[in-house]
Amino acid sequence: MRKNRLTYYILLISLLYFNPFYAQQESKTPNIVFYLSDDQDLLDYGVYGNPNVQTSNADLLASQGMKFSNFYTGQAICAPSRSQIFTGMYPVKNGCMANHIGVKPDIKSITSLLKESGYEVVLAGKSHVKPNKVFDWTHYFPKINNRYLPLEQIDDYLKNVNNPFCLIIASDYPHGPYPQTSNYSKADIFKLPYDPSYIGNHKPGYYQNIQDDNDQLGQVLNMVDNYGLKENTMFIYASDHGLSGKWSLKEQGLRVPFIVRWPGKIKPNTTSETLLTLVDVLPTILEVSNTEIPSEIDGKSFLETLNGSKMKIHDYVFGVSTRQNIRECKIFPSRMIRGNRYKLIRNFNSVEVVNSNLGDNPVINEFAKIGAESFPNVPYEELYDLEKDPYQKVNLIDNPKYKKIRNRLSVALENWMKSQEDFLLDNPISVLKPTLHPLDKNSKWNNVPDDLIGKLNDDDFVKLHY
Repeated sequence: MRKNRLTYYILLISLLYFNPFYAQQESKTPNIVFYLSDDQDLLDYGVYGNPNVQTSNADLLASQGMKFSNFYTGQAICAPSRSQIFTGMYPVKNGCMANHIGVKPDIKSITSLLKESGYEVVLAGKSHVKPNKVFDWTHYFPKINNRYLPLEQIDDYLKNVNNPFCLIIASDYPHGPYPQTSNYSKADIFKLPYDPSYIGNHKPGYYQNIQDDNDQLGQVLNMVDNYGLKENTMFIYASDHGLSGKWSLKEQGLRVPFIVRWPGKIKPNTTSETLLTLVDVLPTILEVSNTEIPSEIDGKSFLETLNGSKMKIHDYVFGVSTRQNIRECKIFPSRMIRGNRYKLIRNFNSVEVVNSNLGDNPVINEFAKIGAESFPNVPYEELYDLEKDPYQKVNLIDNPKYKKIRNRLSVALENWMKSQEDFLLDNPISVLKPTLHPLDKNSKWNNVPDDLIGKLNDDDFVKLHY
């Protein structure tokens, strides 16, 4: 009897020891799950102040962890935003400063860095980053029907995982197309404080996409919790950028939701006002995983913030807008700097300065003029007090009371651009080699004068890495 009991205990211990769920629970190496929505405004969440849209699972996550109120992307468009998360570098430095462009081929990304520490690095859903040699995922689970998250594959992976992992789940929602049938009507749409009179026809469908994505998020949370992974997993939820300010440097484009749950590490239902940016995600993940943080990256770890510290991480965060290689393709590059209170934007090809940008190439000159004239009411510089004017209604750039602030931010912005080796310092009307949506081709989004169609050639493009 005693021998049988001993055999039973040995068998039980063996089963526990070799059980992946038990191993995960006992492991001191945390897992990371990063769930990323697509094209969703900060104010379109219950936890961020919208009472009319269904975001119960994101709200639940915030109640279990920490919500960030001053988290920024460096560029309000898909590929550059994702490149920041995965490289820890702003778009100009990593090379993905426009949509549909890959990062520089010699950059170390989240995949190579975490693999060195024994992690599996998995992407499920939308990719929108390249090249493959830089983003060498352990596994890649593509979208279903080019739209839906591969939930069965995610479930199967989490059910059987044994090694420490970093799982990136990149949803295609709430990005359009928006459904014609929705649980919401125009009467349900929350009026945004920066544009209270506008409720677009797309908004009910957009809300429906948010609700559908919330359902997907709930399923992933259930997987993590049901498979015994919750306690040893840092779960991050964010959106890549806002919808209302997409492509621009407006707050509603750059300021993103960001929520982190980590049981036993993060105090539940807390809020951080710390100024952070998506380039900070990678160094934080690296510190959490005991992986060396490369010196060349721009971001800084905010692990101490997650632990409750209120220490400042950045004096400033920065933003990039490049209107080329998108549908309404124009030469209208801009850069942004934001401190704790004030924000400066410089529009390098505004109508104020376009004539000083013109050179010897008549074709580029014409495209420069078209770019400037496309934004006739946008000045060369903009300065905002975000404490008094959070939605950038009053430009203070010509107010003499703010001259010192303007000068301080201007110097800091220029120093940052130098550190990024920003091509705008040499040529503010640089023409980027297109991978999609060329400047000199007609499309349903871009109307090019007949005498400029097909007039750009390789010698006209600024020499970049691609």
